[in-house]
Amino acid sequence: MKKIAQYISFALLLCSSLSGSFAQSKKHKKLFQQAFVEAATQYKVLMKNIPPDKFPKTYFPKSQKYQWSASDWWCSGFYPGSLLYIYEQTHDKAILGEADRMLQLLEKEKLNTSTHDLGFMMYCSFGNAKDIAPKPAYKDILVQSAKSLASRFSPTVGCIKSWDSKKDDFLVIIDNMMNLELLCWATKATGDSSYYKIAVTHANTTMKNHFRSDFSSYHVINYNPYTGFVQQKRTAQGFADESAWARGQAWGLYGYTVMYRETKNPLYLQQAQQIAQFILKHPHLPADKIPYWDYNAPDIPNALRDASAASVMAAALLELCHYDKTMRKAYIKEAETILLNLSKPPYKAEIGSNGGFILQHSVGHIPQKTEIDVPLTYADYYYLEALKRYISLKK
Repeated sequence: MKKIAQYISFALLLCSSLSGSFAQSKKHKKLFQQAFVEAATQYKVLMKNIPPDKFPKTYFPKSQKYQWSASDWWCSGFYPGSLLYIYEQTHDKAILGEADRMLQLLEKEKLNTSTHDLGFMMYCSFGNAKDIAPKPAYKDILVQSAKSLASRFSPTVGCIKSWDSKKDDFLVIIDNMMNLELLCWATKATGDSSYYKIAVTHANTTMKNHFRSDFSSYHVINYNPYTGFVQQKRTAQGFADESAWARGQAWGLYGYTVMYRETKNPLYLQQAQQIAQFILKHPHLPADKIPYWDYNAPDIPNALRDASAASVMAAALLELCHYDKTMRKAYIKEAETILLNLSKPPYKAEIGSNGGFILQHSVGHIPQKTEIDVPLTYADYYYLEALKRYISLKK
């Protein structure tokens, strides 16, 4: 009888714990749903200030000045993409109207063959639009975008060129993993397997050459365009060639998670799992899970944090949790911690401030001294995506 009583006691305790956890999850979901309402308010501030033919880039709170871009800037897709995420949750017609306006300005970039960032530019915008507010034209726009992106692929190197440089260089950055989803979609949409094959080849080459033994990633690999051999491994936006630039690690985590979804290749799942372990177990990852801009920054713990890297991490973990049952709860918990911390000061801006951007304290390019400790469109975008993914989790 004593053992039976102990089992009953344990069962009641377990049920109480699960009930408490579920109640906490519901509380968080309610908080995150409210975050979309507040995001709509913020983005209406941004809408009022944006010039008719420009895209938001950042805002400098001290001088209260914006920095805008043309449609060919690599971040141009994030603002309409964020608007669409907000509309999906709030059904605010003014938000949708602004998204439609921006998509019209962005459409011409489908013919842009000078950038590897068409996945960011076109799939984060038109890719969202085809699901959230579909129009027949979106398929052709996205297929043409995939064609333009595929034109930068070299069979010799096995990669899509990232940055145009000297003729004897073929530069590929880890960020480029984020553009492969567009190619995978194009094969499903058209039946043309060439897009998918390019994405897989690029992912395989990157997995071979971009990663160190601890599954941290170099930022830039310079290939010989005539032989495909690696000429140099270095950084551009990180602290040093051998350091782990925080957003770069997040790009890799997200990219291989997507490639596992699209291919079901277990090697991609393993790669994503290993990158996740590098990030989450890193001794320099702060307790609030908002990383320093580089895991090897020399002035830790006083180094700048990067809310954009945290947002990408959270969004990636909230997809990876569906593919790894063993780590599912752990990934959700880590993403939850990130989102709760991003959803309050100092990272979340006060309503009506920050030029209308949602998040503060992101880091763009410290070596070039640009976009340092400011709001960034992609920080907002992946924050909203992560919120959406958390809200859609089943208990």
